[in-house]
Amino acid sequence: MARAAAVAAIAPLGAGAAQAQTVPGRTVDPDGTFVAIYENDTFSGNDRYYTNGLLFAWRSPSYNPPAWLAGLTERPNLLFPSGGVARWGVALGQKIWTPEDTERRNPDPTDRPYAGWLYGSLTLTSYTPTALGSLELQLGVVGPSSLAEQVQNNAHDVINVPRAEGWDYQLKDEPGVNLVLTRQWRFNQPSGLWDGVSVGVVPVVAGSIGNVNTYASAGALFRIGTELEADFGPPRVRPASAGSVFYQPVERWGWYAFAGLEGRVVAHDISLDGNTWRESRSVERVPLVGDASLGFALLTPWARLTATYTVRSEEFTTQRQVSQFGSLSVGFRF
Repeated sequence: MARAAAVAAIAPLGAGAAQAQTVPGRTVDPDGTFVAIYENDTFSGNDRYYTNGLLFAWRSPSYNPPAWLAGLTERPNLLFPSGGVARWGVALGQKIWTPEDTERRNPDPTDRPYAGWLYGSLTLTSYTPTALGSLELQLGVVGPSSLAEQVQNNAHDVINVPRAEGWDYQLKDEPGVNLVLTRQWRFNQPSGLWDGVSVGVVPVVAGSIGNVNTYASAGALFRIGTELEADFGPPRVRPASAGSVFYQPVERWGWYAFAGLEGRVVAHDISLDGNTWRESRSVERVPLVGDASLGFALLTPWARLTATYTVRSEEFTTQRQVSQFGSLSVGFRF
């Protein structure tokens, strides 16, 4: 009975709750979510380091997973919260990195190498009103086959800015795989401050292992506004805390402002360390990296819009300045 009550509490209020269907032991949200995320350093007025990120992600309606998969989310474990509701999802993403000086045809060997990472992912998520766990498998390619050069320089042609000239020295083709584990908690002030405005915090721990990224991270997102129960924070491109692609609003408009802090212990980053089995450009990686973010989210019954600005500390020893970039996302329920 306690488990059924906990799952039922996840269902959205208003119209969403009226449409919810009941299956054995679960309350189902019939809507999936599609999200498009765009990250770019031109929001800071610069073009260097982590310069562009794209992610297109879909999360399913909540569902009863097949028996062979249900064991992952329903048995007691450290990743998935007990009594959670499951969703699965897929995504397609690309990340692009360049050195600070993109006018040089032969880039400075002490600067960040040119690199791109094109990948698809499969995600399994389980969540309760106060916790979320996710398991994500990323598969893709680093190097010319990531199409990073074409995406960046064609975009520069369209907006009539100079091309990046050093792509001949980018990392070589290499298949990539990452396994990313995330656990988040959601604590909101139950009574609210005024007119439905509440404050809350979303602590998060995460880890990735693979030949593209290997790291462990911890942080927290602090929020003030309404609809704090609708999601676990704004969706982002990893390694930033990813929030939740899905969201479940009540039948009204909502908003929240947020600030986040996160630290990562980085054991491997192919975009800095270079190719695993072949000679390539590389720089000396900094093992401790921190992110500080500010942003705003607007939620409606059919869409969620978020904007985030992030300052990231130095990622390699010869980096002259911190990285700064903006992130925009739009999500639709259907």
